[in-house]
Amino acid sequence: MTPPYTDTTDTRQAIIDACLRLNAEGINQGTSGNVSVRAGDVMLITPSGVPYEAMTPDMIQRVPLSGEPTPQGNLRPSSEWRFHQALLAAKPEMHAVVHAHPVHCTALAQNRMTIPAVHYMVAAFGGHDVPLAGYALFGGEELARKVVTAMTDRHACLMANHGATVVGETLPKALWRMGELETLARGYILSLSIGTPHVLDRLQIEEALAAFADYGYRD
Repeated sequence: MTPPYTDTTDTRQAIIDACLRLNAEGINQGTSGNVSVRAGDVMLITPSGVPYEAMTPDMIQRVPLSGEPTPQGNLRPSSEWRFHQALLAAKPEMHAVVHAHPVHCTALAQNRMTIPAVHYMVAAFGGHDVPLAGYALFGGEELARKVVTAMTDRHACLMANHGATVVGETLPKALWRMGELETLARGYILSLSIGTPHVLDRLQIEEALAAFADYGYRD
């Protein structure tokens, strides 16, 4: 697959548009989320602490795919650049990472809960559940290790007492997964409120995973 992104103004604007979409759809709040894409031999990522409405393409930060970032003017890369970088390194077939604090995903993460196979859409995330990455201080190497471990064979994870992260073959695919993840989390919480959700068995999810080879969002 030809890498879908290079470091252009259009790519940088697409990252900003993704952030604006996350907030407009209620998936994120303020500047708590961050978005990155692989662009050739670098990662492009949102800057730290800049309101999305004020963000311009020149503010998007370039970070190497390994090693520490080089300071660029008065801005710094998102404090979560380490797990973005680590996920792109661990998943060469993925070219975008989206992290946010969706309310329902975060509620489950605060209870340190995973999302079991209560709906076939769990297959959109690559396996039989949506796992939970253990807690570590935001922005650190320990959190990066825990997120990558949780997502070893998954396209998403909840993050204990924090939020959620997804990856995508493209940025639109990652945004689609984040939206589906929050919907799945909301449905799971509602089902818990009225009884005991029925969990699909392994064969049923294996069938859904096979069906997802020809199903789901397409760019």
